[in-house]
Amino acid sequence: MDQQLSTTEKLRTWARNIKRDGVTLWFAYKNPETPWFAKALCVLVVAYALSPIDLIPDFMPVLGYLDDLILLPCLIWLAVRLIPESVLAQCRVRADEWITKEGRAPKNKWGIVFVLAVWILVAWVTWRYAVSPFL
Repeated sequence: MDQQLSTTEKLRTWARNIKRDGVTLWFAYKNPETPWFAKALCVLVVAYALSPIDLIPDFMPVLGYLDDLILLPCLIWLAVRLIPESVLAQCRVRADEWITKEGRAPKNKWGIVFVLAVWILVAWVTWRYAVSPFL
């Protein structure tokens, strides 16, 4: 039973850290000391992570949670690895303060634009290469 509690607590800690690091990236992309390639990835990850809609809707069986469980944590992990340690430490402190004060992650309307743009692109590619050649 202790093993299960330990695993549950590890998962909760991991989830809290992912949430915090998502907010950390929000502060990191605004920091002038963050390299441009890290900023670009931060913008992409933050837009998607803080978007009120998902790329793959959660109501889709299994696939709907893959972005939340695999894609997003991997992108956050990669972005965090690209940020210099000093910037990362500052931004994590700011993220912890934000989450403590606000009790939630910030919302980002650009995430909606990003997700909608991806869906429009997927629809266009599907139409162009899978449907229109047969009409």
